[in-house]
Amino acid sequence: MNDLPAPLAGHLHRQLERLRAAAPQALAERAAAPARMASLERLLLASDYALDRLCAEPALLAALDAPREALALPPGDPASWAARLRRHRHAESVRLIHRDVNGIDTIEDTLAGSSTLAEACLCAALTAVEDSLRARHGVPRNDAGQEQRLVVFALGKLGGGELNFSSDVDLVFAFPEAGQSDGARPLDNGDWFQRAGQQLIQMLSAVTAEGMAYRVDMRLRPFGQSGRLAQSFAAMEHYFQREGRDWERYAWIKARPVAGDLAAGERFLATLRPFVYRRYLDFGAFEGLREMKTLIEAEVQRRDLEGHLKLGRGGIREIEFIVQLQQLIRGGREPTLRERGLLPALARLREHGHVPDASAAALDAAYRFLRRLENRLQMLREEQTHSLPESETDRARIALGLGFADWGALLTMLERHRDAVRDEFARVFEARDQSPRGATREDVAALDLVWIDPEDAAAPSRLAQAGFTDAAALARRLIAFRCLPALATLSARAAGRLDRLMPRLLDAAAHSAAPDAAAMRALELVQAVLRRSSYLALLDEAPAALARVVDVMARSRWMAERLCAHPLLLDELLDARADAAPPSQAEMEAALDRALASHAEDDVEARLIALNEFRLSCTFRVARARLVDRQDAPSSARQLAFIAQAVLRAVLPMAVDELARQHGRLPSGGVAAIAYGSFGGDELGFGSDLDLVFLYDEGLDASETDGARPLEAVRYHTRVVQKVIALLAMATPAGRLYETDLRLRPDGAKGLLVSSLQSFSSYQHERAWTWEQQALVRARAVAGDAAVQAAFERIRAEVLCRPRPRAAVCRDARDMRQRMRAELDRSREGLFDLKQGHGGLVDLEFLVQAAVLIAAAEAPGVTASTRTPELIDALAGCGFFSTRSAQALRRAHGVLLARALACTLDGRARLATPDAALDDARAAIKAAWQNYLAKPLSDATG
Repeated sequence: MNDLPAPLAGHLHRQLERLRAAAPQALAERAAAPARMASLERLLLASDYALDRLCAEPALLAALDAPREALALPPGDPASWAARLRRHRHAESVRLIHRDVNGIDTIEDTLAGSSTLAEACLCAALTAVEDSLRARHGVPRNDAGQEQRLVVFALGKLGGGELNFSSDVDLVFAFPEAGQSDGARPLDNGDWFQRAGQQLIQMLSAVTAEGMAYRVDMRLRPFGQSGRLAQSFAAMEHYFQREGRDWERYAWIKARPVAGDLAAGERFLATLRPFVYRRYLDFGAFEGLREMKTLIEAEVQRRDLEGHLKLGRGGIREIEFIVQLQQLIRGGREPTLRERGLLPALARLREHGHVPDASAAALDAAYRFLRRLENRLQMLREEQTHSLPESETDRARIALGLGFADWGALLTMLERHRDAVRDEFARVFEARDQSPRGATREDVAALDLVWIDPEDAAAPSRLAQAGFTDAAALARRLIAFRCLPALATLSARAAGRLDRLMPRLLDAAAHSAAPDAAAMRALELVQAVLRRSSYLALLDEAPAALARVVDVMARSRWMAERLCAHPLLLDELLDARADAAPPSQAEMEAALDRALASHAEDDVEARLIALNEFRLSCTFRVARARLVDRQDAPSSARQLAFIAQAVLRAVLPMAVDELARQHGRLPSGGVAAIAYGSFGGDELGFGSDLDLVFLYDEGLDASETDGARPLEAVRYHTRVVQKVIALLAMATPAGRLYETDLRLRPDGAKGLLVSSLQSFSSYQHERAWTWEQQALVRARAVAGDAAVQAAFERIRAEVLCRPRPRAAVCRDARDMRQRMRAELDRSREGLFDLKQGHGGLVDLEFLVQAAVLIAAAEAPGVTASTRTPELIDALAGCGFFSTRSAQALRRAHGVLLARALACTLDGRARLATPDAALDDARAAIKAAWQNYLAKPLSDATG
């Protein structure tokens, strides 16, 4: 390294002279290879600690490029344990520095290497301690006689596998069960493991002639320094249930068993997961982390630590807060976010769209830079420091080692990264208006005054001025709200959130499309979540979510009612991905598979709750896409059918598994679900029930199940169908899945719940009414046994493609439609029944279905789809409908479907006030009936 500045060249010369005096032969061998000598010089420039260790143990010089043998402490020589442990730690540490400063390892490699080294030392030390205690007091066992071992949990950076070069290690000691050791001098398990922990800490942290192995920090254990050093899992669980605090959730994100009974440790962490990760989006984490940050900033100011790489402005701690906040908020719903390491967690958040790409890239780059700089500072003299050096020589050494021309260039890059981190931190944590609530009424805005005292005589006028029409009614509702008993029981934190939230909520409602409705519905929602502090926190902390909530309240009674009944849907309004188009069918099914994967197959209740939450979430997203983003009605209806199909495909195997536990399984075959009506036509509405028919293959399933209580095939399949219907209708905390209608099965309500393929085929060919064959036009297999599904599709095609007299089809369709309309049409003066009225959706469906029955014998391709728009296109393609008629019918279908969905979203019956668009749609359908079902095909006109 001949091009060094004079001060660094002189420093390096002195380092080499000192090493030459301690290890002349080893240095001479190194100097004989220029590349190896250059790597040594980089090491000496970067680390005085490395020089000290090489001088103390010259053999390390030859071992820089190879890892040391695995650490083992000989059982018969406890006096040597401390020295062996420290020498191993020093040797591997020097090797890590060598690899880092010579560019062999990335920063992730270096952090992982420091972590692996610490774990190896912990494991070897614990094994030696346990062997010693077993020899004296026997093996600790539980009441059933099973051996117990200590579990060493690492928290902090060791838990995340990203330990600093010269960091202390944050540990917590625990053991699975109480009991007693089995030796001649038995100890209670608590005492046994207490001694093991004490001896382990002493072996690691005592200062000897070889220095210290690791500083051990036990303050993160339950009850901190006043708590027992080692506690049973039961005591730990009890603590976290009763005493666990926000900062402990943050700390235990990174928790990892690193020594002792690792499998038991992972099982315990699984039980602790609900404490760390709440089931729903948890914006209460904001306040806890904000309080922690305030305390840290106060300490920074008190100790003048502004330049501190970890705690100072734009430092490592702020990056950790940003990432771990998002993990705490979302990890309950998204298991893939539960990463222990920061960089993997940041990558997952970026992949899932929770951190913007630009922000994630800035945080990733800043974290890598800060950790490299922090490590180099600590490698210099193995000091636990996070502050920049004051010595000009040290600054030059650090800058050169990190590839900068001088210290000024390094500082410029450091400030750039710190500014980026601070900007991100402010974006995440300081978006909420934190201005103090006014101490006097004169200092607060009009809506603050209304919330503080809605009984004030001026409250109605203030509400009217804000934009509310029925201000008096809203004032009365606010008075009633303020008198709710639940308000008196709120914690001080929750009450503060409510006081911040309510004026902003009223203001947002006043500026919405329907101020009065939005305010009244929003008050219902807040009342529903008063005892769920995390939802108050969500609305308080996330202005975007609050705006979306109020917008939904103003636009849709249906969505408002579901938000009040199922507040978990608030998560959808916050999710940044909610603005994207609802997922495709394949994406929905994949998402449902992931949601069910975390629940055991025999935990029916948990799986049903997951299914209901999935249905609610997806349906709500479709509703928002339709209402806010103006997604077209056919696409929305199709997505609702996708959701139902995904749910049914999950429920049917659950029903089969339930029966299998009692009665076994059939050796072959199975049942398939056939969707009819709107479900079959991929055209569900919000809140629609499911028209279903169930089929099985009698030829395959003439046997009985193979369980202890066997069932013959027909009875088995009937029980499966009954179980499916029951599961779909079962009440859970997240609601019910779907109501079902099986009246379209052969012979209707008098028929069997499940039909064989053979009887179904016979019925359709020989006894089915024309309207039943029309219904087959929109029927499709959606779930269950693949062979039965394929057989149904063949039967459907055969039946639909049979030649039929046109006149008979037209007559039967007209007669059935007239009877239905007479019974079901709810149209009245000034209101039109969108579904059953003359020229409504059912008229269009009957028209298309009858046309398919007429045309399919000569044009089988018209049966390929079950969707009304595609059927219309197919009928135009074969010449049954003219192009102009087909276009008019597609437009009519879109208008009617859009109006029907709008009524549902607004919580109204599907009755609409006639207007030009509706009149045109009805006219198109009536004209098509006249043109295509009243005259022969050759006379049809467009």
